[in-house]
Amino acid sequence: MTTETGKLHAADMFVPRLAYRRAQGTALRLVGMLSILIGLGVLALLLVDVLMRGVPWLSTTFFTEFDSRFAARAGVKAAIAGTAYMMMFTILISLPLGVMAALYLEEYARKSWLNSFIQINISNLAGVPSIVYGLLGLTVFVRFMDLGRSVMAGSLTMSLLVLPIIVVSTQEALRAVPSGIRDASYGVGATRWQTIWHHVLPYALPGILTGNILAASRAIGETAPLITIGALTFVPFVPRDPLDRFTVLPIQIFNWTSKPQAEFHDLAAAAIIVLLAVLLLLNSVAILLRNRAVGRRA
Repeated sequence: MTTETGKLHAADMFVPRLAYRRAQGTALRLVGMLSILIGLGVLALLLVDVLMRGVPWLSTTFFTEFDSRFAARAGVKAAIAGTAYMMMFTILISLPLGVMAALYLEEYARKSWLNSFIQINISNLAGVPSIVYGLLGLTVFVRFMDLGRSVMAGSLTMSLLVLPIIVVSTQEALRAVPSGIRDASYGVGATRWQTIWHHVLPYALPGILTGNILAASRAIGETAPLITIGALTFVPFVPRDPLDRFTVLPIQIFNWTSKPQAEFHDLAAAAIIVLLAVLLLLNSVAILLRNRAVGRRA
């Protein structure tokens, strides 16, 4: 009798409160949607403002002329050339190093305290403020290695910035490869390197490409490291070799926005449009390469 009474009391104490829980879920859904709309609305306003101010300045002169103290004659030729030159060396340096480091840590290194220590530090380096890399580049590449304020110094500094991102994204892509693929390869007598080269890397290639291109997109938009190492704000020439001085689009934008004339602010908006177009192009290439790699894998 006591047991039955206890069960009845427990049943009376349980109240589903379904109406309250549905109302709570609806309220949270509305808050989430409102947050998204606010973020997208602010972004849309900024884009509309940039387009309205910058599109009228997008002319042939804007792409074929160097910077000038007269807004009507100023262009981004040197900044575009410097950005392309710096990013070419950055990718050539960081891509092989980052992928090889991830391969070693994921496929070859034994589980030990040293491996864990390295892994933790790589993950922490991915969140270090970019200006810290600029100070490191100023000390090591500009002064110690005596590269000066050159394209190569900027490329090496940006390589340090994106290396942790490349390593982490490549490791995640390698971890996503099913272990059965490795086991099947080992089962037919393949070596570890043959397994990695012929099976693991092709399967992980979409994730590796996406991570590398997104890392390059971050490097293109960074300004603080390059200002720290002393990249020029006024460059009336195109760099001809890796030891030439240079400027890039973010620094050109920073230079124009710091001037008091409204015309230079409109020029900065035009340069922002060009920079956004480059970033969208890189992200589109990342999506295209990933989809093609997935299609071939299927």
